[in-house]
Amino acid sequence: MRPTVLIVDDDPTVTDHFSRILRLEGYDVSAAYSPEQGLSLVEHLRPDAMVLDLQMRAMDGVELLGRFRKMPHLVDVPAVIVTGDYFMDDEIRSRLAELGAQVEFKPLWVEDLVRVVNTMARSKVPHAAA
Repeated sequence: MRPTVLIVDDDPTVTDHFSRILRLEGYDVSAAYSPEQGLSLVEHLRPDAMVLDLQMRAMDGVELLGRFRKMPHLVDVPAVIVTGDYFMDDEIRSRLAELGAQVEFKPLWVEDLVRVVNTMARSKVPHAAA
């Protein structure tokens, strides 16, 4: 059985690009183009790793991950937040650490995305519920 990765990003170009890369690496990918779509997908999905955008229109990645962490089947799923915000507020960094997310900065090159997802898919470290 192949590991499953959930990608949530409201930029279809990024979502599609990340999806193609990870499928070529042997992952099953579930892609959502909005936080709401991501919430809908996880009702019946237990991914092995999650890649979430930080800045989305309807809901940011911090809030989305917080909502995911309240779901028993997602509390221990490794997550990475991807952002272009190099000046991320310390409060946001702190909250992401509480939620068990690592942060990667855009541009996220192919080898970086593969490395991060490979590492997450191999490690199932429990995270505190939000």
